[in-house]
Amino acid sequence: MNQPRKKALFLYFELAGSVQACMEQLAASYEVEVHLMRYPVVAVAPFHFKLSENITLYERKDYNNSSLIDLVKKINPDFVFICGWADKGYLGVAKYLKKKIPVVLSLDNPWLGTFKQRIASLMGPLYLPSLFTHCWVPGEPNAKYARKLGFKDSRLLLGMYSADTALFAQYEGSYRLSKKQKFPHRFIFLGRYTELKGIRELWKAFLSLNEQERKDWELWCVGKGELEIEFPNHPAIKKIGFIQPHELAPYLAETGVFILPAHYEHWGVVVHEFAAAGFPLICSTTTSAASAFLHEGKNGFFTQPKNISSVREAIEKIINLNDEELRKMGEESKKLAQNITPKIWAATVWKIIEQK
Repeated sequence: MNQPRKKALFLYFELAGSVQACMEQLAASYEVEVHLMRYPVVAVAPFHFKLSENITLYERKDYNNSSLIDLVKKINPDFVFICGWADKGYLGVAKYLKKKIPVVLSLDNPWLGTFKQRIASLMGPLYLPSLFTHCWVPGEPNAKYARKLGFKDSRLLLGMYSADTALFAQYEGSYRLSKKQKFPHRFIFLGRYTELKGIRELWKAFLSLNEQERKDWELWCVGKGELEIEFPNHPAIKKIGFIQPHELAPYLAETGVFILPAHYEHWGVVVHEFAAAGFPLICSTTTSAASAFLHEGKNGFFTQPKNISSVREAIEKIINLNDEELRKMGEESKKLAQNITPKIWAATVWKIIEQK
């Protein structure tokens, strides 16, 4: 007699394509019935999603806190994943399900020692570990904060975010030969045009290079945001604008090195995506995902946040490498990208469900 399918409920804020890839993998590999709630799409990153029949989607705006509990009763999940503790309705679900099934808190904030985090580290241990069976974080910078919130290592999970590594490996395979013949001398930035992403420092650092120093290198920028009004008018800097994830492949084929000199990045799945796509990387030391996917000198270089000269120095290091050295860096990025995959992510969820 066939066992009934297990049910997993994910209570999210903003949804990203990488999240969908992980959930599709969970549904396909373990035949888990996936239920997903999300907040409205934000204007600055209007991603479009086409979910398979394996995922049932709910809009948070359609449920008040009371009807959300009713929905949980109807679904009767075997596993619940909750993004943070900011949504009181989501927190109410954790309270309702307390000690009944695995309820996982997701946390992507790295420990920064801010006043707000210090307060949370005093209050959090009093109630969070009693509400949640596990805390799932992207990597070690985030695990440090989770420990301060009262979660012991036995209840901590890593790898909460994963790029769609199979998709980006497929992209890499489509342009591998062309890049072997001629490596594209183009940096690519992909992200919101905001101060936190370090886009202003990037523009200034690149513009500070004269034509001889820059050689034939260009900078391509993909995204949108409030700093778009400051976009430089320069022949070597190309403005792409916002594109949907499925439109990215041609730009990956025509660019060579990914750069994200963010002031602060909770994680940054985009770093993982470009690593899986075989790109050398330049990231700030405060981009948490770089702790997992960037090894200094092996597949890229770190920059100091808010530091134009540091960004310029990293750019110059890349420009002064030959194409073969850049290709080897890309190969190293591909290897590091396999440390977290949707298959590993799905296996983590299933392991928790089985421990019920």
